This record gives sequence, structure tokens and C-alpha cells, in this order.
Amino acid sequence: MNGGSLGQRGSYGSLLCDGKSSNNARKPSSKMLPVSSREKERVLLGITRCLGRRRFAMLLLVSLALLVFIWGSFTVTKEKKGKKKKETRNKEEVLHEFCSHIGATLKTTSPTVRPTGSIHFDNIAIVSHRSTVCHYRVNSTLGHPCDKFSLPPPPPSGGRRIGPRPCPVCYISAEQARASMPCSSSASPVLHNLTYVVDENPVKTESHGGSDFGGYPSLKQRNDSFDIRESMTVHCGFVKGYRPGFQTGFDIDEADLMKLEDSHEVIVASAIFGNYDIIQQPQNISEAARKNVPFYMFIDKETEMYLKNSSALDSNMRIGLWRIIVVRNIPYTDARRNGKVPKLLLHRLLPNVRYSIWIDGKLQLVVDPYQVLERFLWQQNASFAISRHYRRFDVFEEAEANKAAGKYGNSSIDYQIEFYKKEGLSPYSKAKLPITSDVPEGCVIIREHIPITNLFTCLWFNEVDRFTARDQLSFSTVRDKMMAKVDWSINMFLDCERRNFVIQAYHKDLLDQMPPPVAPAIRHPPPLHRDSSSRRSSGKNSRRGRDRRSGSRQHRKAAAGIREKQAF
Repeated sequence: MNGGSLGQRGSYGSLLCDGKSSNNARKPSSKMLPVSSREKERVLLGITRCLGRRRFAMLLLVSLALLVFIWGSFTVTKEKKGKKKKETRNKEEVLHEFCSHIGATLKTTSPTVRPTGSIHFDNIAIVSHRSTVCHYRVNSTLGHPCDKFSLPPPPPSGGRRIGPRPCPVCYISAEQARASMPCSSSASPVLHNLTYVVDENPVKTESHGGSDFGGYPSLKQRNDSFDIRESMTVHCGFVKGYRPGFQTGFDIDEADLMKLEDSHEVIVASAIFGNYDIIQQPQNISEAARKNVPFYMFIDKETEMYLKNSSALDSNMRIGLWRIIVVRNIPYTDARRNGKVPKLLLHRLLPNVRYSIWIDGKLQLVVDPYQVLERFLWQQNASFAISRHYRRFDVFEEAEANKAAGKYGNSSIDYQIEFYKKEGLSPYSKAKLPITSDVPEGCVIIREHIPITNLFTCLWFNEVDRFTARDQLSFSTVRDKMMAKVDWSINMFLDCERRNFVIQAYHKDLLDQMPPPVAPAIRHPPPLHRDSSSRRSSGKNSRRGRDRRSGSRQHRKAAAGIREKQAF
């Protein structure tokens, strides 16, 4: 019976164990030798007998499964490597084709979409384009190195130190930050072409607001400027000429104007008017930034005179990293209002710049510009960044604080706030989220020069020109009116993060009022008297002391000997 059952299994091409063929078995071929056929029959007979044993069968099945698993793993790994190489090759081809067509994106106003997604460093492509290193962002599951970074808890409030303070910020290296610069400009929603009003003879038509430098836009023109369209023409300072800085007020020498019109990827700018601050030298600046990022400091004649008298200004009009740009025919009598011109209208003075970092004259930059841009613009896919106020979030509270500190005339502040209230300004509340604050700390502005951000700073400057010079009061009004029309927002980061990359110094007038530091009193040792009498007296005293001490020892020894004798 066993042989019959095995014979049935062998009917599908295997031989029987007893060497006899069944009736259904196929006859062996005449070409095969009988000797080899018998040998094969014997081998197969032994295998068939062994298959009947359970242990051997299980061992054989496990071995076969292991071989199949190893072979499958090898095949899958090989296929993955092939696919990865193919994907990498395709990405490189797409990247090369993309960056080769960037061309004139810096000077055109047509919208180009910057790729979105997290920044990663395994597939960074460094492309040389007009002496620029740029980065094409490719989606990756690895994410950004700072994605897992979180702020530590604030220090306890019971300590001695009070007031604002810096907090940790996650930066990548300056080389990686420069490599992550986007190849293309960010998209400018709706607005693609922005031009500016030119009026050689501006006339004041309404009772309030405006200036010869910024023009006198009517309330109707002001309202129309918030109706964002594809092409717009707005007031934006320098109304008396076609070339900002040349016979427009806020005039700059021809050599400096030509320098400002050069093309740059990144610049850092600041200003000091009225000799109000002391120039602070940037620190921790990389070699790439020192070579490629200009640092421009705008000053007036009064500040220039002070710098020349103090011998701080060299013949090349440089102080450390700062290139000094002297402004003549300044438009306002208020030094702080003059400072708003380069702060808010930097895109007009430097028309061929992609990114700018503005810092007030009292600040010292202590982090590389590429790292700052990567952290607050490129990593956030933002085109405009400014820090929120460290304490106040509400415009009404900011107005009261300005009046209490005497920052501006109370009547002018009240007029501006009442005007905004009639337009719908309301106190800040959680209902405005994701907007986190209505009050910025405006001493640092990080921006990309595209039409929508240029329009924002133009309209912000017009509010400063029409009302008070306190730009914190008008910031939220301009922002909210623009955000109601287009899908655009501002990155308002924490003020403690701002204090991480800039160090704030005192204004010069406060430094002049401070008393000079008192030198610590040096206490000298009493003089030594070296006359002969003192030496003799000191010698006698010392000998007398030694004699007294030695006598006391001898007295103790004698007393001890007497006590021993008595005891004996």
C-alpha cells in the first residue's frame, strides 16, 4: 500500500521507490543510458524515504523558507537602489532645468511660485546662478534640523532680573543657511506691478497729513491704495523726482547712489540721524557674508561731523563693516522721522536687492545675516518678518504707553487712534488668532523685496507721514487692511528671539546723561618705617620675645622635673 501511494505521487514526473514503473508512468527515453537511470532511481528512492520522516521534512521546509527570504531581500534591495538612483537623477535633471530658466527673476515683476515643503540637507542642490548660491526645496520626510527644537520654560519671575531678555534660537550653520537660499522669488499675491507717484510740485489739499517729501495723498487716494490690484501706482516718498535720492529730498551723492543700485542678494542696513546713537559693529559674521553682504549705514551731516571729529571715519567712508552713506537735504526736522525713510523705503533706495535686514542704529547684530534670513524667512516660507512687542499686544495700550512716556504729542496720538477707531480698529483679542499681536517691536525688519511687501512698507510709511512718527500705532491698520484683500501674512516672531541676534544699547543722549563710572578705591598697605631706631626697637622686642618664650619653656621643664621627683 505504501508503494502504491508513492507510485501515485510519482505519476507527476517522479520515479517509484521500488524501482518499478506504474502503468501510468512514462517510459524512459531511449537516449538515456540505463546505468545513469538506475543511479537516479536509487537517489530518488533514498530522498523519498527520507521525506517520510517528519523531522527531516520540517528541516527541509525551514531551509527552503530561509533561502526564499534571503533571495527576496536581495532582490528588493537591488530594486530600491535602482529606483533611488533613478529618482536622484531625475531630481538633478529637473533642478538643472529649473534653475537654468531663472534668468531675470530678480528684475521682473511676474509672479513666480517658490517651492514649498520642509528644508532638508540630504538633497540640497547647490547651483551657481549669477554668482549666487541658491537652493531648490524638495519635499522630504527628514524635515528641518530645527523642527524638534522647542523653547525652554521661562525663568521664574521671582528672580532679581526683570524685564525682557533673550531666549534660545535654533540656527543652522552659516554655510547651510546660505545654501538654502531659494532660487526663485516668493509669489506676490494679486499685485505684480507696482509703480510710484511722481509730483514735482505737491500741493496740500486737505487739512491734515502728508509732506513735500511723501506727497499729500487725499483720503480717497489713501483708501484706493488698500484696494489691491494687479497693477498699482501709490505714493511712496521721493515724489519730486524719478530717481530716489537725487533732488528729491533725502539726497545722496552720485557715487553712493550708483553703489546702492548694484545688484545684491542680501544687504544689512541701518541709520543714525541727529547723532542719536553710537555705531555698533556686527559680530560673528561669516566670511561669505563679509564678502557678499554689504552693510549700509545712513547718516546726516551732524552725525558725519561727529564721526570725523572722533577720527572714527576713514578715507573710504567705512567704519568696520559699515559703509557710511551721507544723506543731505533731509526732509524732516525730526531725526526719528528721517530714520523712517530708509527703514520703510529701503526698496526704493536699493532697487536691485532680494533680501534685506533692517536694524535700528542702537542695535548690534551678533548672528550671521544668512542664518537670520533662513530662520525667520526661508524656513517659515515668509516674505516679511518682524518681532512682536515683548509686553503689549494692543494698539490702545501702546498709545497710552507712548503718551505716558512723552514719545509724541498726546493730541496727535489721540487724533490718530480716534481716526483708526472710526475705521474699525478694535482692541486685540484671541478672536484675531492666528494673528498673535497688533503691536510690533519695529527696530528689526526682515523682508524679501517683492511687490506685495514693497506695497506694505509704502502704505505703512504713508501712515507715518500722515499721522505720528510712532510706527507701532499704524502697523496693524495697514496689515489688516491688506490681509482683508489678499492671502498674505506677516511672520511675527517672539521678541526674545529678536534679542537673541541683536544686542540693544542705550541711545547716545542717555549715555551722555549717565554719570561716569567710579573707579574702585585702591587701598595701599601702610608704609614701612626703615629707620635705625625702629630696627633696633623691633630687634630688642623680638629678642625679648624669644627669651620670654624660651624661659617659659625652661620653667615648664623644671616644674615637670620637680613633680616627677616628688612622685618618686
